Amino acid sequence: MLSTQIGALAPYAAGAGALAALFVKGRARLALSRAKHRSLTGHARMARRVASLIPYYEYGEERFFSSDGASKDVVARRREGFHRLAALYRARFPLSAAITEEVKEGLSDLQFTAAYRVPFQYSRYLREHLSGGSFLASSAGVTVTDLDGNALYDLTGSYGVNLMGYDFYKDCIEEGAARVRDLGPVLGAYHPVVAENVARLRALSGLEEVSFHMSGTEAVMQAVRLARYHTGRSHLVRFSGAYHGWWGDVQPGIGNPVPADRTYTLAEMSERTLHVLRTRGNIACVLVNPLQALHPNAGAPADSSLADSGRRAGYDRAAYTAWLHQLRQVCTERGIALIVDEVFMGFRLAPGGAQEYFGVRADLVTYGKTLGGGLPIGALCGTRALMRRYRDSNPVDVCFARGTFNSHPYVMGTMDAFLRRLGTPEVLALYDGLEERWAGRADALNARLAAAGLPVSVAGMSTVWTVLYARPSRYNWMLQYYLRAEGLALSWVGTGRLIFSLNYGDAEFAAVADRFVAAARAMERDGWWAGPETTNKAIRRGILREMLRHRGGRRAAEAA
Repeated sequence: MLSTQIGALAPYAAGAGALAALFVKGRARLALSRAKHRSLTGHARMARRVASLIPYYEYGEERFFSSDGASKDVVARRREGFHRLAALYRARFPLSAAITEEVKEGLSDLQFTAAYRVPFQYSRYLREHLSGGSFLASSAGVTVTDLDGNALYDLTGSYGVNLMGYDFYKDCIEEGAARVRDLGPVLGAYHPVVAENVARLRALSGLEEVSFHMSGTEAVMQAVRLARYHTGRSHLVRFSGAYHGWWGDVQPGIGNPVPADRTYTLAEMSERTLHVLRTRGNIACVLVNPLQALHPNAGAPADSSLADSGRRAGYDRAAYTAWLHQLRQVCTERGIALIVDEVFMGFRLAPGGAQEYFGVRADLVTYGKTLGGGLPIGALCGTRALMRRYRDSNPVDVCFARGTFNSHPYVMGTMDAFLRRLGTPEVLALYDGLEERWAGRADALNARLAAAGLPVSVAGMSTVWTVLYARPSRYNWMLQYYLRAEGLALSWVGTGRLIFSLNYGDAEFAAVADRFVAAARAMERDGWWAGPETTNKAIRRGILREMLRHRGGRRAAEAA
């Protein structure tokens, strides 16, 4: 009798079990969704879909100057100022612009950077009239000199490489090359200088083992591979807006042609993210880029996306430090590898890098750029347990990683020169009062801009700054061209990132500040901020309407 009753209830029990399992799975999925940042940077698949829907269109001459509905007088001021600036560029940068145009046809990188310096609607018309060129002849101190003999204060930082100044790296390269010259470009075997580099990196990182790679991207790839290998888990966590190289798993949104199915892009500085880390059993590692402290959950700012004045940045060291300590604790509890990606920041914050600066110890740390003393390099430091590429108990189960140019003698020699100098009294003196010095410089520049009534300010994390705009406008990206005219060299991302080297003295910085204020004054004079009063939200809505009209027009044309 009892067995009969149990048999009759079995289907209901099975159904209840399935329902409970579905509920648990659904709750976990909801928690994951809530841990993502609400912007498109937190939803990689949606960002790719949205990108595929945005149509190309461009402004002709009239619309180029009046896209914000400015009055005829303001449009006339802009047109006059623009063509005056274009004439100055033609007179000052002819050789640099000419060789850039000549080479661009065969160099895809130049084609990309030229097209994406400003919002795409304005790009073609601007390129036809304004080109300062992408070629340089020399560097010295804190300046670079182009092919036309123009010396410009360098704010590019060579994408983070230039920490100590170009003369410093020239000396490192010469010293390193001299040290390994007898061996030359012998690959596979090691020059003895590698032993010294390993010892210094172990001391700097506080970690047990080191491997060398050909780029920062490769170092991050290997860190993730090793974390997955040793944890047996599939997924990595990266944070919304962070950059860790161009390979697929760490760049799952726009720019990656294939889905990154084993990547969770979560919100930084979020309790919901910590909940996901605590409750999911498939997470192998968490990637942290310390630069995100300047703009958490936002992508690297660039003038190509500066459609309004909505750019935001600000650095709260105490809040970000507390977040990293929480993250470290959860990763330790759950056996998740914490990877600190120092490829960009390197030793910019402190001689011991971000680990020293924030007081947080990582399981794996990646370095690149400046570590090579000016030559290409990637390095990975980690605990002994995570760095091993094979299993003693399973000799065929390996985590293979090699590269022809890993530990290239000339790179290793130059790295040795850099690491030797990093510990000298002269270099350590540059770190004394570093944060206070650069915060004071930013404050002083902001005070000058405010006193002049200019709608511009800067926000910085030590020597890395971004420019902010207070007045809603569609034309903020023009400032990069006025800055170049005043003798300031910026990278192709424009005013989104200014990178200073530590050897900027007070006199050199004062010259940069003078030029920055002069450029902003010229832009104000030429009417680029003189459009009708509006809001950032209204600007974005107007652009959306434009896109919808052009997409509808394209569909109609295709149908016809």
